[in-house]
Amino acid sequence: MSSEGAQSRMAPVSSEEFRRACGRFVTGVTIASVVDREGGPRGLTVSSFTSVSLDPPLVLICLGHAVTNIDDFRRARYFGISILREREEHTASRFAQKGHDRFEGVDWLLGETGVPLLAHALASIECAVYQRFPSGDHDILIGEVVRTCVNDGHPLLYFARRYGRLAQD
Repeated sequence: MSSEGAQSRMAPVSSEEFRRACGRFVTGVTIASVVDREGGPRGLTVSSFTSVSLDPPLVLICLGHAVTNIDDFRRARYFGISILREREEHTASRFAQKGHDRFEGVDWLLGETGVPLLAHALASIECAVYQRFPSGDHDILIGEVVRTCVNDGHPLLYFARRYGRLAQD
């Protein structure tokens, strides 16, 4: 049986139903960042982040076409990923909200590639853009990892539209 036949007999899955199903997969929480045309820091909360390859080292993020700074990411040669620590819900929420300077009052630094990174991240990853392409209502941005910094601690988690933490022994 071809997948075309199965597809034509099934009702489409709603966005809300799909979001609920995907919400049952626990993820870490990251801040993706770039520099805009004027050299200012731009960033947003991203839970669609994953490693792709070890050789070369590649990661990907998915950015919705409707995010306010999508054009900055589309123009960027480099982007950064800051993996949030537990108890950083306020940072994740801040970078998820529109209409304000997300970096104002946040402790950040410029990485070696010039991308903004959160100073107290559990880990930070600097990437050179490797591939970029649209898929559905998102852009998939694949980056070749050029620098990392890893710190001790525990990650902030996201599950069923809520932030959480690892259970500690």
